[in-house]
Amino acid sequence: MISIVIPLYNEEENIQELCRRLIDVLDSMRESYEVLFVDDGSTDGSYARLLEIKKNNENIKIVKFRRNFGQTAAIHAGFDYAQGEIIATLDADLQNDPQDIPDMAKKLNDLDLDVVCGWRYQRQDKFHKKILSRFANGLRRKLTGESIHDSGCTLRVYRKESVRDLDLYGEMHRYIPALLTWRGFKVGEHRVVHHERYRGQTKYNWRRLTRGFFDLVVVAFWQRYSFRPVHIFGILGGILAAAGGAIVTYLVGEKLIFGAQLADRPLFISSILMAIMGVQFITTGILADIMVKIYYGQNGRKNYLVERVV
Repeated sequence: MISIVIPLYNEEENIQELCRRLIDVLDSMRESYEVLFVDDGSTDGSYARLLEIKKNNENIKIVKFRRNFGQTAAIHAGFDYAQGEIIATLDADLQNDPQDIPDMAKKLNDLDLDVVCGWRYQRQDKFHKKILSRFANGLRRKLTGESIHDSGCTLRVYRKESVRDLDLYGEMHRYIPALLTWRGFKVGEHRVVHHERYRGQTKYNWRRLTRGFFDLVVVAFWQRYSFRPVHIFGILGGILAAAGGAIVTYLVGEKLIFGAQLADRPLFISSILMAIMGVQFITTGILADIMVKIYYGQNGRKNYLVERVV
C-alpha cells in the first residue's frame, strides 16, 4: 500500500482540486492507497473542507493538530500515522504535481532505493526564492556532503522503514535526505514538474529561512561529530590555546625586552573574552540539541499534539 502524506496550513482554496488530481493518479496506479492530510492548525475552512471530501472517499484520513506546529511536525505526524509500505509526501499548494508520484515509486523499486527526492529543475517561483534556494542548496551540499540538487522540494517517496524512528523538529524536514544518507539509506532523485501556486498565499518567509540555516548547522554537526564531539571541541580549544599562548609569549617578551606593561591592553582582554563567550554559546547550542534528541527520543514524546483523527 502507498500512503500519501500532505501537510497543510490554510489551504482551503486548493484542497478540492488537489484531491481530484491526486485521486485520479492513485486510481490509475491500481494499488491500495490512503491519503493522509495533516491539518497543521489551520484557521480558515480547511478542516471543514476536508471533512466534506472524506464523506465521499473512505481512503482519506485526517490528522488535526490542536494548533500550528510547523511543516516538520506535520510531516513527522504523517510518518507516524501512515500505514503503507511506501510513503509519498507533497505540498497542498498544487505546486507539486501528483502525476510524478508513479514514476518516483517505480524508480524507488527499480533502482532499489530507500528514498527518491523530487528535483524542481524548472522551478516556477519568484526570482528571490530561486536565488535563496540555490544558495541554501549549495551550502547544504557543502556542509553535509549530500549530493541531491533540491532539499526544499516536499515531493518525495520513501520506504516506510527509512523514516521509522526519525527525529524531526524545527525545520528538519528539508534535511531528511541528509539524515537518511548519514544512517546508510540509499537516496536518489527524480526531475519533477513544478507549477506556480494555484491559489492562496505562500507560507515561506525569512523566519523559516533563518531557522532552516541553524538546523542545517545542527545536521552537519550531527553527521560529522555525533560519535566524536571531542574532535571539534579539541580543535577549537587547541586553536584558542595556541593563539592565547602565542600572544602571551609575545607580550611577556615585550615586557622583558622593552619594559612594556601587560595590564594596559583592554582590547586584548576584550577579544579573549569574546572568543571564550563565542565558544560557550556554540557549545551550549550543540549540547541543547543533544538534550532535545534525548527528550523526544527516550521518553517517546512528540513535537506535536493531535486534537482528533478522522
